[in-house]
Amino acid sequence: MLGSLLTYIREKNGLSKTNVADITGINVGHLTHIEKGERNPSQKALKDICKALGVPYQPVSYTYDKVLTEEQSQFNLIESIPYNTIPLVSNIEDMVFCPASIPNASLAFKMQDDSMKSSVPKGSTVFVEFGSIPLHRELGLFIYDNHFLVRRLLYRKNKLVLKSDNLLTRDISIEDGSQFTIIGKVYVEN
Repeated sequence: MLGSLLTYIREKNGLSKTNVADITGINVGHLTHIEKGERNPSQKALKDICKALGVPYQPVSYTYDKVLTEEQSQFNLIESIPYNTIPLVSNIEDMVFCPASIPNASLAFKMQDDSMKSSVPKGSTVFVEFGSIPLHRELGLFIYDNHFLVRRLLYRKNKLVLKSDNLLTRDISIEDGSQFTIIGKVYVEN
């Protein structure tokens, strides 16, 4: 997934691999292997590439060991990964124990509503793995219409759906052009 994200950012910025190679000193062949996912860059190389692309290293690094599925590629979900933004935290309540069963958790928060009441009861501690795209029916943290939502991601024939467990909360179909961001996969410790 890292290679796909780097390709997306490079192309969005109107840069060629030669431009990036000239700035970083990494040869074009090696950059090609990185973008195709055939090689993983060292941390130093990834920092240099991020600097050349004009994006912060840390949000990009969250995708380092992630793999895009065919379904995720089909829906161009790489375009929904935040690579130059990070969450703004306005209130830190406490530090919470991170269970070994959720080794890639980046953040934890308390569920504030009952939209996912059967799988994530209100008040439950939710763990988020940044930069990880949920598989079909997995829980995720999303931004839709400027609201943070915990929902199940459904891959339907021609569309994505953010599904609530609560029958009183409407499901959201992601349409082309929707303001939709995938923050990461959500885990709840049982």
